[in-house]
Amino acid sequence: MSKFVIEPHFRLQEWVAEEKGYFRAEGLDYEFRELIRSTAGQHHNKVNEGAFQSIEKGREADVSCACHWTVNVAASRGHTKLFGDAYSVAPSAIFVPADSDVHTPADLAGTPISVGFQSGSHYATIQALEQYMPSDQIKLSFEEGMLFGRMEALLDGKSPACTLFSGPYYFAEQLGFRKIIDTTFMIAAMINGDPDPSDVRKYFNALRRAQRDIDLRPELYTHYYRREFPERFHARMDTRRWGPGERIVFEPYGKAAFEQSFDWIAEHGIFEQGQMGSGTYEDAVVRFDATAR
Repeated sequence: MSKFVIEPHFRLQEWVAEEKGYFRAEGLDYEFRELIRSTAGQHHNKVNEGAFQSIEKGREADVSCACHWTVNVAASRGHTKLFGDAYSVAPSAIFVPADSDVHTPADLAGTPISVGFQSGSHYATIQALEQYMPSDQIKLSFEEGMLFGRMEALLDGKSPACTLFSGPYYFAEQLGFRKIIDTTFMIAAMINGDPDPSDVRKYFNALRRAQRDIDLRPELYTHYYRREFPERFHARMDTRRWGPGERIVFEPYGKAAFEQSFDWIAEHGIFEQGQMGSGTYEDAVVRFDATAR
């Protein structure tokens, strides 16, 4: 039987669980792979290709993550299964340069905002800004690619505004970029392939222990962000100033949340008509009672 494949995903929990030996303490036979990070950050620099496309192509880890909107659609189309026993919340915001003329969310009307295509930043930016302006005034740009591509474009003055989450959020904040509006969003876990449910339980039990450690002493673990940033940024990073980032919530991602989110995606036309799959919670979601012992 193959080993359970674990990949860190721009958060601290997997790194802490590995450092503390929590996966092995749970009896999990696993392989820890750094699948996302690369020296140049190519994985997150693809233009007009985002989280949904990466799921569609297939992921290597037995459990991986993406924003809940995209996972809803991917699971409804049969590309994965949304894991219904837990979810995460990632701090996110729209940032502008310190000298920008943008000072309020309303000032962003007509301003190109760099986001990842069909990724968390795409949905979250619309959701936050539609309180302030009609949809035709929300101008999104997908040209800068995914997370590191658009972060670099902001840092280099090529993007007037950018939505960033977790580590890049803290990096922009550290460097003096101004936060205009919070766009915090939910992340869903998804099951790839057909892993043993007992292994999934062991994995999440280890993450639950890691989450408690992070809650108690986050400053001990923020150095792990360096493991997931391309090396060209390391000299400027002071992770001692950064926060804990994404937090795992060990509560069900229920039918009401799924249906409300699915309806929101359809209303906003983010996917073409007929490309969203069944939209049925029972078809898309799997429950393993992951934290049971």
